Amino acid sequence: MGALVFAGACLQGVGGIGFAMLSAPLGAIFFPDLVPGPLLAMGCCLSLMGAVREREAIAWPIAGFALIGRAVGGAVAVLTMAWLAPGPLAVLFSLSVLAAVALSLLGWRLLPSSRNVAIAGTLSGFMGTITSAGAPPFALVMQHMAPAPMRATMGCILSGGAVLSLAMLTVAGRFSWQQLMLAAALMPFVLAGFALSNRLRGHVSPGAVRRLLLGLCAAGALGVLGRAAIS
Repeated sequence: MGALVFAGACLQGVGGIGFAMLSAPLGAIFFPDLVPGPLLAMGCCLSLMGAVREREAIAWPIAGFALIGRAVGGAVAVLTMAWLAPGPLAVLFSLSVLAAVALSLLGWRLLPSSRNVAIAGTLSGFMGTITSAGAPPFALVMQHMAPAPMRATMGCILSGGAVLSLAMLTVAGRFSWQQLMLAAALMPFVLAGFALSNRLRGHVSPGAVRRLLLGLCAAGALGVLGRAAIS
């Protein structure tokens, strides 16, 4: 899990997302105590470091609309977890992400308007709270932004959204002190992966970052589907 967390942190430091989409599906299979709380806590710290690193590039209007949507989606997710089995919804979400990735590769262009970002935030809050991997909706909406504003804004959104999701999970009794200590035990791998990304991010072109985003979206969706199939 340390190696997986290290790789995910490096990918997110370069592309803006990747940590939860790499770590959550495999963590749920081999180390289920990590999902969703500890991975959300580590992802929160990682996203905050990314936002602070390139803070001058944050697109604040986009971040604001996204966080409003994320709060709504997180609240709905907590209610869903109390009343419904989240598995079928996670499968539906993953299939929708794969369809959106395919459309993007075929030329579909989704712009980061206030409405689109708010919708992406709602979907992200819902699935991030349930599966720890809520970044794909944002990646699909923001894939055509320049790398630095995209990474910084994504970091701002995901760190704020993770705080909201963790607060809701704590209120619902699904995030405890023991889970926080588990996240702290793996944080050195997060810090090492982020440090490596500092050396790599300047050598990746905007086109490569976009392809990385779409690839991570597809991988995260396939991971959730694989986890559901094994369950």
